[in-house]
Amino acid sequence: MSETPPTTPPRRASVRQPSLLLVNTGDGKGKSTAAFGTAMRAVARGWRVAVIQFLKSGEWSVGEEKIGRRIGLDWWALGDGFTWDSPDMEESEAIARAAWEHARDVIMSGVYDLVILDEVTYPVNWGWVPVEEVVETLQGRPDRVNVILTGRDAPRALIDLADTVTEMVKVKHAFDRGVMARRGIDY
Repeated sequence: MSETPPTTPPRRASVRQPSLLLVNTGDGKGKSTAAFGTAMRAVARGWRVAVIQFLKSGEWSVGEEKIGRRIGLDWWALGDGFTWDSPDMEESEAIARAAWEHARDVIMSGVYDLVILDEVTYPVNWGWVPVEEVVETLQGRPDRVNVILTGRDAPRALIDLADTVTEMVKVKHAFDRGVMARRGIDY
């Protein structure tokens, strides 16, 4: 299909906000990857960036954390892994709750220009972290603190609050054919 190139520039934004709230959600790959790309852009602008991961634990060896630490990101992998591997779901819930409390403190400290809450939608959707607490924290955050939330099935309250919401749509994924996650591509 052929399309005519635009000849009129898009309407330009005319309002500045001190910070933005972004949500990367959907069943497709790229939610965290997009957030980490934004983190790189922020560091290049001299911003202080924090990442809090809600599922990955500090025992996992993932490429994004390795490079993130090298470029100066403050990084906390506070989860305990996939829930299907959990020997004690109550302990997993307590770990997620503690991760949220840490995330809230990081956001409210005002120290960071950008805070990424990676895979935060999962403990919120499971009822481990009340969505009302997340909304209250995000609404009350210091003016200069930008936040990116990632994970599937973002709750409506977070979507409604966000300035920008991107839904990643899976068209096709190698995992569906039984192909294992690949180092360098998936982690």
